[in-house]
Amino acid sequence: MTSEKIYRIGQIVPSSNVTMETEIPAIFRGRESILPERFTFHSSRMRMKKVTKEELEAMDAMSLKCAVELSDARVDVMGYACLVAIMSMGNGYHCVSEKNLHAETVANGAPTPIITSAGALVSGLQTLKAKKISIITPYMRPLTDLVVGYLEHQGFTVIDSIALEIPDNLEVAAQNPMNLLEISERLNIAGADMVVASACVQMPSLAAIDPLQQKLGLPVTSAAVSTTYEMMKALGIDRKSTLGGELLSGKY
Repeated sequence: MTSEKIYRIGQIVPSSNVTMETEIPAIFRGRESILPERFTFHSSRMRMKKVTKEELEAMDAMSLKCAVELSDARVDVMGYACLVAIMSMGNGYHCVSEKNLHAETVANGAPTPIITSAGALVSGLQTLKAKKISIITPYMRPLTDLVVGYLEHQGFTVIDSIALEIPDNLEVAAQNPMNLLEISERLNIAGADMVVASACVQMPSLAAIDPLQQKLGLPVTSAAVSTTYEMMKALGIDRKSTLGGELLSGKY
């Protein structure tokens, strides 16, 4: 009997983030229910409590140490689990961050593919050929505007954005994902190719993705879904339909 391949999934996580270690494993577990590969999950944390530009910049500086710690565990892929921390550092910074984090793993003798949630969302939208999008974020309006500007710099048109303006990161995690169904009623989606239900890996959205697709009649994704897809792609175990609701509903 052939033993199952076991992959180690590493995550660089803000200290107050409690969502990435639930949503990403949940998606991988859904995959385990129909495909043979198995996954274990390992995290290293960066200190951050309030979602402000100053705290995000200070937190990002800790990411290199986290990459070294996770590479000690010889993880097979590593995800940087804070979209706005990357986007607040300037347009295109996900490329810089991924290069720097990878260099740390190389120097530690354990070269590891690096996925940032910011880069994953950009890549995921490109994979789905989305050009015009509408997004929901939990951030304060100035940070939401930074995210909008970052995405537009990457070539997308952001038709509308909702900023829930929640500065406390634990309060962000405490949001009921099903509230997104009501929140989406205020979102302008006219002309949009796609909706990003949570442009934040801390705001839960997993349970709402499929209901939102049915309600809005548009493809819906999130930063967490995109990050998981990019992790699978880096591991060479992705399938072309595993982004968006198809991934979440197990239609591999």
